[in-house]
Amino acid sequence: MNLAAMDPQTYDAQLQQKRIKLEQAFAQFEPPEIEVFASEPAHYRMRAEFRVWHEGDDLYYYMFDKVLNAKVRCEQYLPASELINKMMLALMAELRPNPTLRHKLFQVDFLSTLSGEILVSLLYHRQLDDDWRAQANALKQRLSAEFKVNLIGRARKQKIDLDKDFVVESLEVNDKTFLYKQIENSFTQPNAKVSVKMLEWALDVTQDSRGDLLELYCGNGNFSIALAQNFERVLATELAKPSVDAAQYNIEVNGIENLQIIRMSAEDFSDAMAKKRSFRRLDGIDLDSYVCNTIFVDPPRAGIDPDTLALVQGYERILYISCNPTTLRNNLEVLSATHRVVRFALFDQFPYTEHMESGVLLERHPC
Repeated sequence: MNLAAMDPQTYDAQLQQKRIKLEQAFAQFEPPEIEVFASEPAHYRMRAEFRVWHEGDDLYYYMFDKVLNAKVRCEQYLPASELINKMMLALMAELRPNPTLRHKLFQVDFLSTLSGEILVSLLYHRQLDDDWRAQANALKQRLSAEFKVNLIGRARKQKIDLDKDFVVESLEVNDKTFLYKQIENSFTQPNAKVSVKMLEWALDVTQDSRGDLLELYCGNGNFSIALAQNFERVLATELAKPSVDAAQYNIEVNGIENLQIIRMSAEDFSDAMAKKRSFRRLDGIDLDSYVCNTIFVDPPRAGIDPDTLALVQGYERILYISCNPTTLRNNLEVLSATHRVVRFALFDQFPYTEHMESGVLLERHPC
């Protein structure tokens, strides 16, 4: 982390450099003009993690600055949401004088929401006992006077939830409100306001869709729940059980009736679609009944594996969200043999870093 680079006055210039870099990296595919979606220049991250340093009676958060090659004390943190910054101060004021809660505490994780909920995880190099639970419950009661807060204690092979291990985010997407269960220690989009822009962009590029949608790597249903309105039916896959459980919750709470989640990896699903293997998890699901002209992929940083890439090429339209321009470019070198890029977007999820989130819509070449 380069803390000195986090200057809101330089944000526009940094974003312009990202746009230029992305244009140059993908020029070979002759994309249309890149659509750029900016972040707020400060207080944009909904989650943050801090190490904790013990120095006599003092106790404080710190981060490691790669440029300085040193740890830096963090009373406040510009990228983190205003809610996290308020909680940082209130929590540390409680922890410093409390020998039970501070003993062998080495990290604090925050997960906040636009809806006002915040989850705080305290990580320890010791086992947590009844005394810790009692002190943590008292802390939660005091913090609850100001915050909608949940507390979790973690140690080796131990997790204590004082109430629940998730928050419920509320996102205003165009003229609709979507609720999302976000579980501690599971992936969620870190920049909620840019996430809204990503959802609105995905809805825009699929607004004239026909038939059904297949989504791979669906996570907690973030995209599939919003996109369901543009398709007859949506079939989505995700391997991580906590994410699938959250997706099922999100489907119910949002009243989505045309979306089905299957707990499978993209690789296994590719084998099932190619009739290479049969899977018990697909019992009762007629894959052949789906008429999917569009496939949506939001893969991990490693990109799409060759078998899944072959599956993806079989669809008329491909909507690809990428967190890694390098693997996106590698995948596009294969996909460009059958498809052309018709929409291209840059979503600045992580200001002041080299990280670039991209959105690409591809359509099959005319015969």
